Amino acid sequence: MTQIKICGLKNRAAVDAAVAAGADYLGFVFAESPRQVAPEEVRELTQEVPEEIKKVGVFVSPEEAEVEEIVAIAGLDMIQIHGRSNLTELSRPIIRAFNIEDQETSYFFNYPHLLLDAPPAKLMGGNGQTFNWHLVDQRRLPKEKLWLAGGLKPENVGEAIRFFQPRAVDVSSGVETNGEKDHAKIKAFCQAVKAVDRQEFI
Repeated sequence: MTQIKICGLKNRAAVDAAVAAGADYLGFVFAESPRQVAPEEVRELTQEVPEEIKKVGVFVSPEEAEVEEIVAIAGLDMIQIHGRSNLTELSRPIIRAFNIEDQETSYFFNYPHLLLDAPPAKLMGGNGQTFNWHLVDQRRLPKEKLWLAGGLKPENVGEAIRFFQPRAVDVSSGVETNGEKDHAKIKAFCQAVKAVDRQEFI
């Protein structure tokens, strides 16, 4: 079963919509971004989230002390790192973001989770940009570690899953309207992922 991460959540209504739609992971951005939230807000927003749904903090080129302080305040379960960073071990499992320009950077493959994203644009992630999937050397991708992002939306996530067979898919701008989380799109995205999984078992 392909797992689902809804990222860039900023308010209780969006968190509730992601939980109700069947998300496995909730993503909260602590890097500079229109979606940035404070760790205290995340703790408040997720007080009633079921324990099996994991809270992921998103960072860009962070320092270890900064990450660990936010982990403790926000109550995070996982840490997603974009940009330049030598951090390989923290108090929570790391999801290391990389893109097609990093394919020869072998150290990425030492992480427990790998997030294949579009190359950075205005922001390190959440830009809504797809990339040429055919430029990825899938022979080197450890599928059991692979998370997929980069311009995913309800209309193309099924095709992306069939192409890459990732462990998880990650969406932010693809479930937004005018920069805000669209609850109907969140539901449609999760339904599209689950539809592919059902087809695989038929």
